[in-house]
Amino acid sequence: MMILRYSPASPYARKIRIVADLVGLTAQIDVVPASTTDPDDTLRSQNPLGKIPTLILADGTALYDSRVIAEYLDHLGGGKLFPSDPARRFEALRLQALGDGINDAALLMRYETAMRRPELRDQEAIDLQQGKIDRALAALEATPPVGDITIGQIAVACALGYLDLRFEGAWRAKYPKLVAWLADFSACAPAFEATKA
Repeated sequence: MMILRYSPASPYARKIRIVADLVGLTAQIDVVPASTTDPDDTLRSQNPLGKIPTLILADGTALYDSRVIAEYLDHLGGGKLFPSDPARRFEALRLQALGDGINDAALLMRYETAMRRPELRDQEAIDLQQGKIDRALAALEATPPVGDITIGQIAVACALGYLDLRFEGAWRAKYPKLVAWLADFSACAPAFEATKA
């Protein structure tokens, strides 16, 4: 049995839970909450970075970073989400980088606004991250993902889900094609709704 250390609100952990479902491995993974801020949580001994998600294999080996874990699970599940055709593969990886980049920016904004005292908040830093998100969403609105579900589409869906969770879905008013795309994705990947925090 593998163990996934996670937090329900983490878009990266959500990505892994969706991957596990789509490749048929959910029953082989025990999902165990982790606290990245608790120095006594075993997460820090399992992953020296103390980050989630972390996947503990049956032999005790730990894999970390959602990209590594996703590719490992896809390998075990028969290679469904990382296309072998080079053009499709690099499109999927590009979309994954875009989705993960939205999450990176959104998490930095979240830390700045929710964790830092108001008098210490850096509006310039918040605006910089918001610009990254806005440009990424505009690019996705201009050309929404197409075709079979890949790791790229999963990453984009999790990024949009995180924006819904932490920023009240403000993106939805400006990006109707993405709203429609996410509804279609959710219908094709029931684990997206099942993993909602």
